[in-house]
Amino acid sequence: MRPRQGEHVILDTARRQVLDKGKGLSEKQVLDVLTLPDDRLEDLLALAHDVRMRWCGPEVEVEGIVSLKTGGCPEDCHFCSQSGKFESPVRSVWLNIPELVEAAKETARTGATEFCIVAAVRGPDERLMSQVREGVKAINDAVEINIACSLGMLTQEQVDELAAMGVHRYNHNLETARSHFPNVVTTHSWEERRDTLRMVKDAGMEVCCGGIVGMGESIEQRAELAAQLADLDPDEVPLNFLAPRPGTPFSDLPLVEGTEALKTIAAFRLALPRTILRYAGGRELTLGDLGTRDGMLGGINAIIVGNYLTTLGRPARQDLELLTDLQMPIKALSQTL
Repeated sequence: MRPRQGEHVILDTARRQVLDKGKGLSEKQVLDVLTLPDDRLEDLLALAHDVRMRWCGPEVEVEGIVSLKTGGCPEDCHFCSQSGKFESPVRSVWLNIPELVEAAKETARTGATEFCIVAAVRGPDERLMSQVREGVKAINDAVEINIACSLGMLTQEQVDELAAMGVHRYNHNLETARSHFPNVVTTHSWEERRDTLRMVKDAGMEVCCGGIVGMGESIEQRAELAAQLADLDPDEVPLNFLAPRPGTPFSDLPLVEGTEALKTIAAFRLALPRTILRYAGGRELTLGDLGTRDGMLGGINAIIVGNYLTTLGRPARQDLELLTDLQMPIKALSQTL
């Protein structure tokens, strides 16, 4: 099949603008990319890979995550089985400090440079902040690894305290486009999430902010999310694909199709040419082994190894073997400090 003229213009413009000049695509341009026909996917992934190699290099940042507090969250994020508002199999559990340190050591043994402490909360109370304080110190005393946190919405005082602890990066996802957010969460606003991210950035911590694809949003809203993330200028964007969880309002939503997921990866890379774009939850179901490889050759330059918070990931060994096979070196710790 011969490419349509408009498809040539879209890809040629993206090549000149993003690959040559390092300027990310606008919301409308991202939408043009997302609506390219499937027979242009190979060209699109190749362009996204070239952009990643030019503006980020071949290295891949590897991260492990662990939940300090699981379940019992008061928020109603419709995708999340950790919400206390839904009937799900996840129950509230707290991890103790020795378990947290051991998880950090296991993460470091994979070659990862980043270890993220996560808690299912609206925002941290004093008990949680105390545990994070103790946990960060214990991890720093035991192993050399960057520490990130994901503790919900923060006050300025909490932001300042985390920065003083030496927390390297803070994760707080926008989750979805501003226009779609009320269909996903009703107990807090998109603006509250954005405000936390701005405080984090102003405090000098790295900003990790991404979203979940496949929560009933339109293609236009995926382009909107890409543009809103680019406006925040985050250091890292974790890209999740919905894995519908039993008992949640989104339990019956279909999985994102593989080609659609790969187009999304490439489009987000073209919107965010210099950003760490990380494979996160759902890729195992949506993409499988072959699709995971295609995504690594289509703009992804970071990966979470092992399990996620409430879903199983691929064994770390498989992902590390894939990186070796693709001749993509793991980013060294000394380069991220």
